[in-house]
Amino acid sequence: MPKMKTKSSAKKRFSIRAGGSIKRGQAFKRHILTKKTTKVKRHLRGTVTVNASDSASVRAMMPYA
Repeated sequence: MPKMKTKSSAKKRFSIRAGGSIKRGQAFKRHILTKKTTKVKRHLRGTVTVNASDSASVRAMMPYA
């Protein structure tokens, strides 16, 4: 059988932590920031964990991660 391909978009957006959880970047921080409050922009910093309901589909896109 040939190797399965990893989705290029998934490998750019997600990474698997050592414990098995999936790390993702925070959305809504790219543009139109003038109307967002400082508190909202502060809480959008950093990375978060992918929800458990979505992690199965992310793992399917990254078979060797």
